[in-house]
Amino acid sequence: MVLAGGIVMGLALGVRHVQGLFLLPVTMDRGWSREAFAMAMAVQNLTWGVAQPFTGMIADRYGSAKVVLCGLAFYALGLAGMAHATSAAAFMWSAGICIGIALSGTAFAVIYGALSRLVPPRRRGWALGVAGAVGGLGQFTLVPAAQWLIGGWGWVSALLIFAAVLAAVLPLAWPLKETARAAAAPGAAQPEQRLGAAIREAFAQPGFWLLNLGFLACGFQLAFIGTHLPAYLMDKGMRAADAVAALAIIALANVAGTYVCGILGAHHRRKYLLAGIYLLRTAAMALFFLLPLSAGSVYVFAAVMGFVWLGTVPLTNGLIAQVFGVRYITTLFGFVFFGHQLGSFLGVWLGGVVFEATHSYDLIWLGAMALGVLAAALHWPIDDRELPRARAALPA
Repeated sequence: MVLAGGIVMGLALGVRHVQGLFLLPVTMDRGWSREAFAMAMAVQNLTWGVAQPFTGMIADRYGSAKVVLCGLAFYALGLAGMAHATSAAAFMWSAGICIGIALSGTAFAVIYGALSRLVPPRRRGWALGVAGAVGGLGQFTLVPAAQWLIGGWGWVSALLIFAAVLAAVLPLAWPLKETARAAAAPGAAQPEQRLGAAIREAFAQPGFWLLNLGFLACGFQLAFIGTHLPAYLMDKGMRAADAVAALAIIALANVAGTYVCGILGAHHRRKYLLAGIYLLRTAAMALFFLLPLSAGSVYVFAAVMGFVWLGTVPLTNGLIAQVFGVRYITTLFGFVFFGHQLGSFLGVWLGGVVFEATHSYDLIWLGAMALGVLAAALHWPIDDRELPRARAALPA
């Protein structure tokens, strides 16, 4: 089940990770502006965030396997739609709306939610770390694959091949079927609590809001870098190969980083680890932005950013499970993840808007750094103690 979850997540996030490689081919071939492409990617991130709480509710009630199955089907349809879109509006519907919904059923929240229920608490950190590492390996593999397909077959064929691969892995949803084993896991702890009560309880906690706001910075940073870094490097005179290598290094370093963060989360306070990740990202971006640009500086930046790329996700998921339990983990993480995707929308969209207005990404780099410092400060005061619940006080 851990491998199946990791492979699904790796393919879903991997195809998303390489979308920056399609920016220049798509815009030049279709005659669209970078802002049009960025808007579609921004809508994708926002749709993912808006859909995630509702997808989480469905997964918590009917099981994650059904959600993963539908998510993979939506992903394949969205990629085929991207390949055949001849207008910016059609591209937005396929790349933005359809794939945004697909990601809500194939990425962090649903996969980590299923594993949090299926795996015993003592093994949860390991399971999330391994699934994240397998997912990162999938992301790494898709970077050279995407570049090879775009160079040899064209971007349209590359998207259609990715669609076929995602359709082919539909059976991997089956190992994530939760059945009675998953339902029994939270039962002993809080059998009477209803979904509405769990949501009200979470929204009444200041730490839940702080997690949401801090995750916004994470989404802003990663979406901006993932979408605009290739174009930024080529604008600065770097080779296309350097941009591809940077994305590959990010994905490869993410394999180790996500695993390490998952393991560290089982032994250290997650809120402090999260604050440290945001400060490390900010320092890496500041040095990358201020020092002279070279192939070496690009690769070092990619390695550092990759190591802390998705490490925030198992730590945030684990922190929610630690405080609120795992019964409605997918739903609650979905609400927190909305903040992440709101930041992703702003990072991708503002990257395109600012570039079109100033022909530079400098203001966005500065904004990403400021948000990193703010996120570290927001995580520090979070109360990470498990909520005491008196069963008699729970609503019927």
